[in-house]
Amino acid sequence: MSGAYPHEARGGDPRGAAPGTPHDAAVAGMFGRIVPFYDLLNRVLSLGLDRYWRHVLARNVRLGATGLVLDLAAGTLDVALAVRRRYPGACVPAMDFCPPMLARGRRKLRGADARNILPVAADAKRLPLPDSCVDCVTMAFGIRNILPRERAFAEMLRVLRPGGRVCILEFGSGRERIWGGLYNLYLNRVLPRVGRIFSKDPAAYAYLAATIRQFPPAAALERELRDAGFARAWHEKLTSGIVCLHVGEKGR
Repeated sequence: MSGAYPHEARGGDPRGAAPGTPHDAAVAGMFGRIVPFYDLLNRVLSLGLDRYWRHVLARNVRLGATGLVLDLAAGTLDVALAVRRRYPGACVPAMDFCPPMLARGRRKLRGADARNILPVAADAKRLPLPDSCVDCVTMAFGIRNILPRERAFAEMLRVLRPGGRVCILEFGSGRERIWGGLYNLYLNRVLPRVGRIFSKDPAAYAYLAATIRQFPPAAALERELRDAGFARAWHEKLTSGIVCLHVGEKGR
């Protein structure tokens, strides 16, 4: 893939661009504090289902002429690695506004992955990329942390080539009763307590639960994608709606 990706994403700077708003800075700082526990808690709190959810996300990626998949809110690079497993020829600029997350993820990169996954500290609302330069944009469990979402959707649409696809994995809304309310009980009571025990940062996992409770239902987020300008948008509920995969396609 040498020379095939935009120079703006080459050689990702682990320091990168500073978050743009007080909200962004607070979220980036919170994630920076829980970096040592992040991957472990993903496994524990999802009962290991996070691997399956990322597999479904990668399965919905579509490559085209550029061979580029932009992963946003890339965290510790698990989605970028899942995309590379599915498409070994893909090059994945992996962007996040929390540099410690990307630094942690770099430790996982070996061989061809180290050459074709490009960690870059960047804000999803201000992408350092030219127009129409990537085949697909992915994001897992990040869109609920971005305000306003409309700006991130506009940037995704801008950098996608005509006919390109965005694939967004996100928790189901806490406004909906799932598994007869067991999911809501888990969200409100269990998740913050487990997060506090493992990470010693109760505010971080209280924040996580609050953002899921406040997040719009899947049909509403689908409408947001259409309103942002995506020609087609749909969603698929995974694990009874605990997680949803949202897909939007740019018009040709």
